[in-house]
Amino acid sequence: MKKLIASIYISLDGIVEAPENWYIPYADDEAEGYAHQQLFASDSLLLGRRTYEGFAASWPSRPDNDGGFAARINSMPKHVVTRSLTQDKAEWNATVIAEDMPAEVRRLKEQHGQDILLYGSGSLVDALVDHDLIDELRLWIIPVVVGNGKRLFSDRKVMKSWQLVGTTPFRSGAVVLAYVPIKSPVGGVLT
Repeated sequence: MKKLIASIYISLDGIVEAPENWYIPYADDEAEGYAHQQLFASDSLLLGRRTYEGFAASWPSRPDNDGGFAARINSMPKHVVTRSLTQDKAEWNATVIAEDMPAEVRRLKEQHGQDILLYGSGSLVDALVDHDLIDELRLWIIPVVVGNGKRLFSDRKVMKSWQLVGTTPFRSGAVVLAYVPIKSPVGGVLT
């Protein structure tokens, strides 16, 4: 059974929108090494439509001078959760998930192989958390206050508890905090 790993850049004030505008100064060799290991421990990607479109527009033209990262990400199967993109419009090794996202993601996780890696895709992450489908949440805490933009989680009625299982600091000041869901009666309805 595969694990679904969500890897998300997030600012100190909880913003996940447009990390390409504020993450780059913190992308040191340590962070790149971590990202490389994470990608090579996976054999497919799960993406929301906007993240997929941004990646598909930039990754295929990138040179492979980064230890095989570009070649790996370009060759991997991608599963895109979307209501607006149709399979005939999907490119870049993509399969569209348009119906019953929870069941389709469960089906992907039941396959044998390496991890499924989810980059960004805040709305998708939020929906996957609601359905208890994320096995590990890796928050790349970037020491910057962005000020405004989309936050990772929407208001929720049911509390979800997570346990810290790893901390990876980088010289740049960024840190990856790895969490796994706690499946216990700790969670409950927020009032």
